[in-house]
Amino acid sequence: MDGLLITLISLGVTLLFVIGIPIFLVIGIWVVGVSIVIDFTLANVGVTLYEGLNFYGLLALPLFILTGDLIAGAGIAKRLVDFAYACLGWLRGGLAMASLGACGMFAAISGSNSATTATIGGIMHPEMVENGYDTKFAAATVAAGGTVGIIIPPSIIFIVYGFMLNLPIGDLFIGGMIPGLLMVLAMQLTCFYLSRKNKWGKVIKFEPVRIGVTAVKAWLGFMAIGIVIWGIYSGAFSPTEAAGITAGFCLLAGVFVTRELKLKALPSILMRSGQITGMLAPLIAISIVMQQVLSQLGAKDFITELVTSLGGFYPVLFACMAIVLIAGTILESLPNTIILAPILAPIAASIGVDPIHFAVIFLVGDAIGFITPPYGLNLYVASSMTNIPYLKLLYYTMPYLISLMIVWIVVAVWPALSLVLLKSY
Repeated sequence: MDGLLITLISLGVTLLFVIGIPIFLVIGIWVVGVSIVIDFTLANVGVTLYEGLNFYGLLALPLFILTGDLIAGAGIAKRLVDFAYACLGWLRGGLAMASLGACGMFAAISGSNSATTATIGGIMHPEMVENGYDTKFAAATVAAGGTVGIIIPPSIIFIVYGFMLNLPIGDLFIGGMIPGLLMVLAMQLTCFYLSRKNKWGKVIKFEPVRIGVTAVKAWLGFMAIGIVIWGIYSGAFSPTEAAGITAGFCLLAGVFVTRELKLKALPSILMRSGQITGMLAPLIAISIVMQQVLSQLGAKDFITELVTSLGGFYPVLFACMAIVLIAGTILESLPNTIILAPILAPIAASIGVDPIHFAVIFLVGDAIGFITPPYGLNLYVASSMTNIPYLKLLYYTMPYLISLMIVWIVVAVWPALSLVLLKSY
C-alpha cells in the first residue's frame, strides 16, 4: 500500500513539474507527502532545512553570485569579450568562438552557469546576429558556453559538492581547471567547423596592436581571475574568502576605475543577487531532506547494488555517468548533485576512482545537463533572452552537446586531466 501511495505522489509532483511549478515546491511536496506515508517524522524537515545551510563554506555561494552581477554592471565582462574577439576575430566564426572564450573567462570569476549564459548572451547575441550569424545558432552558442560556469573555478556547484562529500573545495576548484578549458576548446572547434561550413560571421584582420589594446583594457578582469585562482591555489585564502575579496575588488573597480557601476544601481544589483541566492539556498536545503527520505526508502542501497552488480571498473564508472546524465535531463544541477553525489561517490571510490577525479566527472556530466532536454536550464535562459522557441535552439545545440560528451568521456578515462595540477599543488 505504501508503495502505491508513493507512486501516486511521485506521479502527482511530476505533473506539477511539467506544468511549471517551481522545482523547490515540487521537491518539498514530495518530501512531505512521502514522509507522512512512511511515518518519517516531519520535525526532521524543519531541522534539516536549517542545519543543511548552517555551513561556513556555503557563504561563498551568494558572494560569487554577487561577483557575477558586479562584473557585468562594472563593464568588466564587456572588456573580456572585446579581448576575446580581438584574439579570435580573424578566424571564420571568430566572434562566436570569442563568445565561448568569454564564457570561460566570465565563469572564472562568477562560478554560475545561468549567469554566464545571461551576461555573455546579453552582450554577444545581438553582436553575432549583426555580424552575419544565424540567430538560432548564436543563441545556442551562448547557451552551450554557459555550461562551463560550474566547471571552471570558482564553481558554485563545486562548493555544494565539497560540502556534501566533505572534500576540500580548493582541491575541487583546481581539479576542474583543465577539464573546463577542454570544454571551451572543444566547443570552439565545433563552432569553427560549423561557421566555416555555413559561412557564418565576418572575418577581421589579425592585429596584434588591437589584441594588446583590448588586453590592457581587460586588465581588471584578468586581475579578478588571478585573485581567485592564485589565492585558492596558493592557499592564501579559502574559497569563501576568495569570494568575498573578489566581490569587493569588482565593486571597487566598477565604482572607481571603470566608473560604469553607479552607486544608485547597487541596491538593484544586490536585490538581483539576493533573489538568485533566495532561489538556490532553499533548493539546497530541501534537496538534503529529499536525500534523507530516499535513504529511508532504500534508494541508496538499491542503486549501489544495481551498479556494482555490473562488475568491472569501466562498466561501473559508465553506469554512474549514465545515471548522472539521465538525472541531469530532468533535474537542476543542485538537487541532482545533492541527491546523487552521496550515493554514487562511494560506489566510484569502491572501484578505485579518486574522489576529486569522480567529482569532476560527476560535475562535467551535471554541466552537460544544462543543455539537454527536457530541462536544459541554459536553453530556457537563452530562449527567454532571444524569444527563440526552446525546441529550435535544441537543434542547433546538438553539435555542442556531442563535443561536450566526447570531452566528458576523455576526462573520465584520463584521470590526469583532473589530478595533474593537484600533484604539483
